[in-house]
Amino acid sequence: MNMKRFVGLAAAALIACGATMVGAQEMSFFRIATGGTAGTYFPIGGLLANAISNPPGSRPCEEGGSCGAPGLVATALASNGSVANINGIAGGSIESGFSQSDVAYWAYTGTGVFEDKPAIEELRTIANLYPESIHIVARADSGINGVADLKGKKVSLDEPGSGTLVDARLILAAYGLTEADIEPEYLKPNQAADLMRDGNMDAFFFVGGFPAGAIAELATSRAIKLVPIAGTEADTVVKEYGFFAINTVPGGTYEGVADDVQTLAVGAQWVTGASQDEELVYQITKALWNDSSRALLDAGHSKGKEIRLETALDGVGVPLHPGAERFYREAGLDVPVGE
Repeated sequence: MNMKRFVGLAAAALIACGATMVGAQEMSFFRIATGGTAGTYFPIGGLLANAISNPPGSRPCEEGGSCGAPGLVATALASNGSVANINGIAGGSIESGFSQSDVAYWAYTGTGVFEDKPAIEELRTIANLYPESIHIVARADSGINGVADLKGKKVSLDEPGSGTLVDARLILAAYGLTEADIEPEYLKPNQAADLMRDGNMDAFFFVGGFPAGAIAELATSRAIKLVPIAGTEADTVVKEYGFFAINTVPGGTYEGVADDVQTLAVGAQWVTGASQDEELVYQITKALWNDSSRALLDAGHSKGKEIRLETALDGVGVPLHPGAERFYREAGLDVPVGE
């Protein structure tokens, strides 16, 4: 049996037992709910679990051993993504999970996709990890050069109930548009891309890390452009909604799109519950940002390189967990007032 798989199975089997004692050191367990195994969240979760783990009896960090939180065994779990992870934290079935920053904000405030549901006020943030860029993909011959040009065009806003749909509505509103001003469709991005390939879609919204496979594939068979989300309207969106951040898709990311394109992004964030032990979360946060973890993230995944301390608080619209807040203050970061 593969050793990593053995360790993962052993840790999973022990989790239900809670914390235990090994020698003189207490062993604790911390699950990270991620997303589907084919997505980005799952491999990133595995990297972070490895980085923050430091089981009792491990070789000391200074001797080339584990540099994680003392006594901790962390595991990454596949899941259905942001909403499921937040519900799991609220229900006490998992200790932490990944979420888009907008979804976390809506859950905390009882708005957006959590409208008409009780606000999950016990939600807390450990870190912003990496940006998930808002792509507005248009046919190169569509005449769409800015968000305002979407007026009168056939535009897919993603499926009902999706975070992308809520984000798209906010962005349209910032530029003085509503769904009544466009010919809206509510399709998954790959379905919208198929229609665009055949000339039957002018533009569509997509939220995710770049390069996105569906867009990259589309660009090989149909000339596309990325529509910038920029100017005073974009600045206003960022000021009004704390979960957005300014972002740039570098030129050359997609075939035929040679220049940098400014857009907005929501963060892929690591969240937990307020009831988690402060010292444990402090040690986890400290382990996340040590030099050993830096090496693991840089080598382990393309998005791992974008997980950086200087952006750990970008787009954070949910209060920090006190343990995480303590670490960031000690590290000299500008923790928002009220955190």
